[in-house]
Amino acid sequence: MASKYDRIADDLRRKIHARELTPGARLPAETALMEQYKVSLPTMRQALAVLRAEGLIESRHGHGTYVREPRQRVRRTNERYQWEKDRAQASEDERRKTGATEHDTGLTVDDLEFFATYDDSETADERIAEIFKVAPGTRLLRRTYQTRLRRENVPLSTVDSYLLYDVVRLNPALLDENNEPWPGGTQNQLSTIGIELDRIVDEITARPPQGDEAEQLDVPPGVSLIVLRKISIDTEDRVVELSEILMPGDRYELRYTTPLARWS
Repeated sequence: MASKYDRIADDLRRKIHARELTPGARLPAETALMEQYKVSLPTMRQALAVLRAEGLIESRHGHGTYVREPRQRVRRTNERYQWEKDRAQASEDERRKTGATEHDTGLTVDDLEFFATYDDSETADERIAEIFKVAPGTRLLRRTYQTRLRRENVPLSTVDSYLLYDVVRLNPALLDENNEPWPGGTQNQLSTIGIELDRIVDEITARPPQGDEAEQLDVPPGVSLIVLRKISIDTEDRVVELSEILMPGDRYELRYTTPLARWS
């Protein structure tokens, strides 16, 4: 049987989803809600804490509690990798029309702002060295990416991408952050130095935000980060790129379709 605070949270959640309480609307004061639902203050606060943890409401110090403006939803599927590979060989004009984030959100290039910084002084620690099967201390190119909606002030996610410096330096254009956003993304970049991907391994975990991650990504209290480690392996069975992607759990959906062989 649902508790009193769960039933209150369910009712307020329904009103938010039905837009009876619209984004930006101020909720009644706690005392008014207590009277409306005929519960004690601790019970009312428990109900509001549930909605706050789900990212549906937010408290503004000295002003009250408000329905939170919904963030852009992102659906990331495993089909995106084949889509990226097919697109990597398209013309530059075609590649400039859209990208992976647009694919995942249904938005257009004009809806988004893209930021990239490169660091070619990074070296592989033991963890990264083991993934790439190289010696610790091997020089890397670390690329940090953020994409945000022009109408929002926080990124959809943060991405740290690692490439082996001695591999990508074969094309000096790949070392210059000013060439970002690169039409066709990483798969097209790798194709300029003769690398074709064979497969991509996704390793997914979840954890609470650390340090300033909650503020940077606007993660509500109680919401976890989805951590996606993406390992790209080429047709010669070499790891050629490692990406670590932080995605707020309140706005990302990961959807994986696995075709199964039929019994003969």
